[in-house]
Amino acid sequence: MQTHHIHINGIVQGVGFRPLIYTLAKEMHLNGYVKNGSDGLHVLFNASEHNAGLFFEKIKREAPIGSKIIFSELREINNIAFNGFTIVVENDTSWKRVLISPDKAICDECRNELHDKNNRRYRYPFITCTHCGPRYSVINALPYERQDTFMQNFPMCTTCFAEYEMVLDRRFFSQTNSCKDCGIELCIKDKGSFSLFDDPEKVLLNISVFIGEGKIIALKGIGGYLLLCDATNIEAISLLRKRKHRPAKPFAVLYPSIGIIQQQFELIDEEKIMLQSEEAPIVLLYPKKGSSGGILIDDVAPGLNRVGAMLPYTPLLDLISKDYGKPIIATSANISGSPIIHSDLDAFDNLFEIADYIVTHSNKIAIPQDDSVVQVSHNTSQQIILRRSRGYAPSFLHYTPQKKPCVLATGAFIKSSFTFSVNSNVFVSQFLGSGETYESQEMYKNTLDHWLELYDAAPLVIITDAHPGYFSHQYAIELGEKYKADVKFIQHHEAHFAAVLAENNLLYSKEPVLGIIWDGTGLGTDGNMWGGEFFKYENNEMVRYCHFDYFPAIAGDKLALEPRIAALCVSAGAWPFPETLRDKFTEREWNNYQSMVSTTRLFSSSAGRIFDAVASLLGLCDKQTYEGEAAMYLQSLAENYVVENGWVMNDAYFKERLHNYHIPVSNLIQGIVMDMKNGKSTKYIAAKFHYSLVCIIDIVAKNSGLTKICCSGGVFQNSLLTDWIQIALNKKYDLYFHKNLSPNDENVSFGQLVYYDNNIQQSQLPGRALRNKTKKNEKAVLEKINI
Repeated sequence: MQTHHIHINGIVQGVGFRPLIYTLAKEMHLNGYVKNGSDGLHVLFNASEHNAGLFFEKIKREAPIGSKIIFSELREINNIAFNGFTIVVENDTSWKRVLISPDKAICDECRNELHDKNNRRYRYPFITCTHCGPRYSVINALPYERQDTFMQNFPMCTTCFAEYEMVLDRRFFSQTNSCKDCGIELCIKDKGSFSLFDDPEKVLLNISVFIGEGKIIALKGIGGYLLLCDATNIEAISLLRKRKHRPAKPFAVLYPSIGIIQQQFELIDEEKIMLQSEEAPIVLLYPKKGSSGGILIDDVAPGLNRVGAMLPYTPLLDLISKDYGKPIIATSANISGSPIIHSDLDAFDNLFEIADYIVTHSNKIAIPQDDSVVQVSHNTSQQIILRRSRGYAPSFLHYTPQKKPCVLATGAFIKSSFTFSVNSNVFVSQFLGSGETYESQEMYKNTLDHWLELYDAAPLVIITDAHPGYFSHQYAIELGEKYKADVKFIQHHEAHFAAVLAENNLLYSKEPVLGIIWDGTGLGTDGNMWGGEFFKYENNEMVRYCHFDYFPAIAGDKLALEPRIAALCVSAGAWPFPETLRDKFTEREWNNYQSMVSTTRLFSSSAGRIFDAVASLLGLCDKQTYEGEAAMYLQSLAENYVVENGWVMNDAYFKERLHNYHIPVSNLIQGIVMDMKNGKSTKYIAAKFHYSLVCIIDIVAKNSGLTKICCSGGVFQNSLLTDWIQIALNKKYDLYFHKNLSPNDENVSFGQLVYYDNNIQQSQLPGRALRNKTKKNEKAVLEKINI
């Protein structure tokens, strides 16, 4: 009888693949073994050629739900005689190519056991099986085995170990298997860091009591600490906002069941699927009119039309949510502007400034992760990922690198991530916060170090953003010196374009593609701040086709923080000038900023700042307390108009003509000022602004003659805009958006790698010239952009 070797790679570890293969082999009376390797799963077995083929097809057909196969191979090898079929566990020091499974939400079977009084794991807060539980957040080494996770600190009891070895048990070879007798311990601490209770039932009981009393609880979750309070208690919410220094940014709300969410929100099928998926993200939902379910929407999500809702994704959250029975605020535990806190030491040192009590447990978190956030546009069902983290990260399975060396792309700044290419696989990290804070920079470094150690790799090429003031840029240079790697610089918006091209398999398109890249900012090749860009991609070359007219960029970071300043800059040179703008400044400020406008050497084409300017002109927001606040208010106002009037607009602020490939922003301001003078409602103007952006896409596409259009950049997190684009233009053009990545700067690291990997050329300014310009004139560039 011949001997055969099956090799499978992808997300194949920590998902129950070995137990499946073992069971199938036993059913077919095959002898051999299965093992995890650093490059996936390996199965060696004795069988006829016919039975080997049947076995191979059966494995692929019955692959576990959480698995994703990207490579599979069956081949005959030299004969080896096996007795029986076994699962082999051994250290593998070869090249590490296996993909890591993301953390998975509690499965239905475990949830049923959790609430079954006759089950030995009844109300055990850390119940898991091969189908669910922590993976990425607890792993220390590859391949995925218990001894290489933090679960090694919890030796299995006799009963758990028997399950672990029982072929027909759901926990057969479940690396996170544990129970009340041998597993993770729970306790609650007060501000003196004294343990008030360590009996799990008393801890759970008092969590409900304290939340009911209006207290704030810091709870250790799967990827870090969360802050919990009653979502129906205005005093508790106000206290949380005060302590967290978060006056307006929306909070996510945890609900006990999908049934309650369906009662209270306009839930469409795609949203229901997302909420109940193994990723279990926060999903932005529209509340039903007159059915708030007791939550204080204006306090939970001030000024917005949607609420971030989620279902319990861990057994601990499931117990807390069902015990309390009412909606609970569940937001990342951090000090304002810093990343999520995940270590117990940091929690005890910092979180008592916010929380009245801390609920912790005895397991460690290897990698911190925020909850992922997604939304669905209701009219076209377009999925938009706003934050890609727990449940989605780290693996990205739809791109195979052309170049084999280990490559690291360090991403951008505000929405930071890194992308890592090693041994023919590409990994995109979770959202890693804003590069502007020391704590976020440390989390970025620690996460990257963890990855380099997991894969025992050192980058030979490092790619980064061209902006010399970005942390990602500076760290890339530091790492380049450390690893003696070649450091390359990619223009920010071209990286965005490369990312959306790759996600939609358009890198080798026979037809040219129009790229619309709209965001807040990115250093352009001319030294100005871009952000309202139209590119043309053809024959592996990108050309900046046209852009929004430049306007003065003054006051450094204040331009992004204060929409009133954006309004002043965008309105410069417009006639008639917005009369209400003067009242937004003191006399001293007005004179100072006017002087800056007239003397600045730095200009911007940013669509994000145009959104801010319009929001300020309409009186929605003059100073932002969180990123995107003004644009979100503007979107909500426009949505109100569309709800009342439908997708009907009889006029636009942009007309058919382009002036030297510039889009005249002055036309926009003039039109808005005239509509305000003519008494048009703010929601009409907000909707007309959105419609005008749709029209300018159509105008540019007509001028360019291109019919394939890709959209990327933070502006396209706006579900109203993406809906309107598709409703108005989908019959004229082929429209492409991001699928598995966020349109915001989280995708820039992936785009950087794609740009380099495919040798994409920049027609206006060759890549080497851009690098030389950045390096030779770094001081001048830094001075110009006020770094």
